[in-house]
Amino acid sequence: MNQKLSKQNQLHFAQQLLTLMQAGLALLNAIELIEQTAPKPWHIWLKKIHSHLKNGHSLSQSLRLDCDRFSMEFINLISVSERTGDIQLALATICQQLEAQIELRRKVQQALAYPIITLTTSLALIIIMIIWVVPVFKEVFAHFQADLPGPTRFLIQISSLFEHYFLEMGLGLLLSVIIFYISWIKSIRLQRQFDRLSFRIPILGQLLRLATLTYWCRTLGHLISSGLSLPDALRVTAQSSNHWLSHDFSAEIFKQLARGWPLGQALIRVDPKHTLFDIETLQLLRIASESGSLDDMLRKRANILGSELSNRLNTLSQTIEPLLIMIVGIIIGSLVIILYLPIFNLGQIV
Repeated sequence: MNQKLSKQNQLHFAQQLLTLMQAGLALLNAIELIEQTAPKPWHIWLKKIHSHLKNGHSLSQSLRLDCDRFSMEFINLISVSERTGDIQLALATICQQLEAQIELRRKVQQALAYPIITLTTSLALIIIMIIWVVPVFKEVFAHFQADLPGPTRFLIQISSLFEHYFLEMGLGLLLSVIIFYISWIKSIRLQRQFDRLSFRIPILGQLLRLATLTYWCRTLGHLISSGLSLPDALRVTAQSSNHWLSHDFSAEIFKQLARGWPLGQALIRVDPKHTLFDIETLQLLRIASESGSLDDMLRKRANILGSELSNRLNTLSQTIEPLLIMIVGIIIGSLVIILYLPIFNLGQIV
């Protein structure tokens, strides 16, 4: 089964093809040259594209015949450019779009990397203390001829539970993750539900909403400016969406437009609670659609939202680092104090 290329690989292919065509090579010769220098996993599908082109298919048809290895947005931008005869412009647009998407993802991952690593390391340290450190204190406390403090007894009970059922708990957790992953892959309904709930997560939910809306505005703006009609651009945006809520809203806006509603009213009818589209975005898109400058407004709005997201990510990163250090310090310090409580009261216990 063919796997869809990552955004980075799609960008690399588009950049190579654009560079070669700008150098004056014909499309078929450019594909041949890319195939000669491409990684081995690329050879099979590049040969297929080359074969389709030799048989008289267009580039967009050749990409479609290769089992959706490229995104619908990529293919449709190429398809539109073939009507106007300017494939290089489409490739340049694709490169700009993919670079923006990759940069946005990088910023989100960079902002979340530190908290995730810190929390994971802290959790691992706590488990190590419970499994290996607490039992050592348990043996020492066994010689005490008095009752231990309540927090210490509770910690020892948790340690005993981990010590005796660690393997079962680990296997149960692993099995749960596997079952959830399989259910996630097979159940679109589950994916939709989680995507809807993701916007309600404190702090992170707003960041996810901004990232999704930025992606939606930038994608739709590029498609419209490339020559696609608004309904067709919405259809492609829905197909290339990386979030089910964005996908469903795009499809529903398409239906509202087909029923004769203008874009401004369609947006309000689809998202009356402003789950994805904030009031400012709705107003700007309504005005732009009425004035005929929708593609420019979408790209400008995407840039503004992207800047806002970057600022929020930077603020979050600067705020959460000391907060996490403090929380981890409190947890580890509390465990140490609980373990040493009987020793602090040694004079009363003996």
